[in-house]
Amino acid sequence: DTNDGEGKQSGEDVGPWYGKVRKTSDYFDLIYDAAVYLIESGDAFVDELSAEEMREYRGTLTEPGRESPHRDRSVEENLRLFEEMKNGDHEDGKYVLRAKIDMTSPNLNMRDPVLYRIKHESHQATGDAWCLYPMYDYSHPIADAVEGITHSLCTLEFEDHRPLYDWVAERIVKAGLVPTQPRQIEFSRLNLKYTVLSKRKLIQLVEDAHVSGWDDPRMPTISGFCPRGVPPP
Repeated sequence: DTNDGEGKQSGEDVGPWYGKVRKTSDYFDLIYDAAVYLIESGDAFVDELSAEEMREYRGTLTEPGRESPHRDRSVEENLRLFEEMKNGDHEDGKYVLRAKIDMTSPNLNMRDPVLYRIKHESHQATGDAWCLYPMYDYSHPIADAVEGITHSLCTLEFEDHRPLYDWVAERIVKAGLVPTQPRQIEFSRLNLKYTVLSKRKLIQLVEDAHVSGWDDPRMPTISGFCPRGVPPP
């Protein structure tokens, strides 16, 4: 739930999972502290290019990108601006926090990706406590590390994101913010005939009352399997 207002669920343990639901927003403070560390270590900077300018500077699959003119801000200025972003002193889109990696990398995900963006909207779990939110690729390895996950299993479309996952994980371990470094491993998605597996479509089935809930025996969820005689994990 890195995005405010998206992926909302009606209760703490409501959903296709068994047991307590863990949310990225539970670790927003730590994720913010990790961003401060990246700024202090020279691995992140506050940028103010517009979205259109950022696409232009990013380059293409065949052409390298260009560094932002704001890439060499001082650590002190970056920390001040990031604090202002947190305090709500700037409007949406004015600034973003970006990793400082390699704008010539053949992997577009490593061309100074955005880590944080400003968004003045309430969050379903944290309310109005935050007005800047971390991006998924940045918060993913941090949440995994906090929860003690050793191998984060993802489908194949995330393979190109693994270098960024490792980049973040290596630095937060070095900072002493988490004890161990998780690994991301990709696998080919398995489809089952006559079975809906799309999370968005399953949510629609529940919200539109086509089924009685996530634990409806017709649902391909752990809580749905239990009424059919499958013992819980």
